[in-house]
Amino acid sequence: MPGPAATPFDTDHRLPERVDVVVIGGGIIGTSAALELSERGHSVLLCEKGQIGGEQSSRNWGWVRIARRDPREIPLMVEAIRLWEGLDARLGRKTGYAKCGILFSCASERALAQNESWTRHVQAHQIESRIIRGAELDAVLPGHRMKLKGALYTPEDGRAEPQWAAPAIAEGARAAGAVVITGCAVRSLDLEAGRVAGVVTEKGRVKCGAVLLAGGAWSRLFAGNAGTWLPQLKVQNTVMRTTAIEGPAASLWADGFSLRKRADGGYTVASGSENIADLVPDSFRLARAFLPAFAAEWRSLRFRLSGRWREEAGQARRWRPDQITPFENCRILDPAPTPRMLRRSWSALCRAFPAFAQADVVQSWAGMIDVTPDAIPVISEVQDVPGFFIATGFSGHGFGIGPGAGRLAADLVAGDAPVADPSAFRLSRFTDGSRVRPDSGF
Repeated sequence: MPGPAATPFDTDHRLPERVDVVVIGGGIIGTSAALELSERGHSVLLCEKGQIGGEQSSRNWGWVRIARRDPREIPLMVEAIRLWEGLDARLGRKTGYAKCGILFSCASERALAQNESWTRHVQAHQIESRIIRGAELDAVLPGHRMKLKGALYTPEDGRAEPQWAAPAIAEGARAAGAVVITGCAVRSLDLEAGRVAGVVTEKGRVKCGAVLLAGGAWSRLFAGNAGTWLPQLKVQNTVMRTTAIEGPAASLWADGFSLRKRADGGYTVASGSENIADLVPDSFRLARAFLPAFAAEWRSLRFRLSGRWREEAGQARRWRPDQITPFENCRILDPAPTPRMLRRSWSALCRAFPAFAQADVVQSWAGMIDVTPDAIPVISEVQDVPGFFIATGFSGHGFGIGPGAGRLAADLVAGDAPVADPSAFRLSRFTDGSRVRPDSGF
């Protein structure tokens, strides 16, 4: 079964000779950065090797949440929420954004205390996030049969439609003057005296003064060919959608499943606590860098040896600008969903909400999530290559924060005052002796 179909996007065809900025990658981060830069008067070329929003940007849960984020992401997520609130009007197109509230269920007093402790991180931002119990919890989750001590409830959190959002933002960027070309892989940077002077695409060269790499799961491969070490791995999440059914308006993370109401009346459902980590050569190359992450997240990871080992072992890691690249050999990452995870999450959902037994599962898919050792993104200039910027490694949290991350990336590229402190997202944290590890905020 193929992955979800993003809104079709009609490509531009003429490759410009020169622009101010080339953005690599047409997911929500790349399109959001292109929108910001174009609206500020910079000439922008966005190149996408496949389709706009064709990979994880259309395959995620559709959550727009500040709840339970790493504290280092919170200021940027505050800005992202502000941008989501005005995005449809700004674009003149629908993204499906709506505030619905998100809950993290708590089956024990310990979990309740941890979640309540997390709320201190948003108090200074006037974001309401609190513990609810009893009748109030039952009112927010009508029809549930879970035995809970309570839940962390954040009414400001919301949802949007992943299949709509990145294409809508790309259209907005084009309306603001950007050139957006799909089916066009960027093969390499074009450097002069050690700094960015342009890019080489499969369709020709383009001169520019800055390049933003927002390539998601492909970013490490591109950066490596450019001589930049980027510690990033991939994990796979499996998702399904249902037919329309009456159910909770709020989104929910619970033991064994997550759910989010869709604009079509159905639900997006996934496991809230299981991801596949395929063993590949990079798993061993980066094992030391990722040890703190593995220690923190081992309960949610299912390691396996699959055909991806052979596939990635056979991928070129270095190439010349005149050679066919891995990006042209695989236009869209479309991994198969994991049936066992689908069965488990569906069973857990139906136990929690018996009414869902009346719904049908009409589609399932999987997506590759780009992860870093500390589970927060890289949004940074590459110090050794002036003019080269990276925005990647969003670790499963990229959709909701996308507009804010795109704005911060645009600030860095343009040399404008950053909307949030970018120091936590600097690439050099992996090499400057910093303590690199996930932070749950508890």
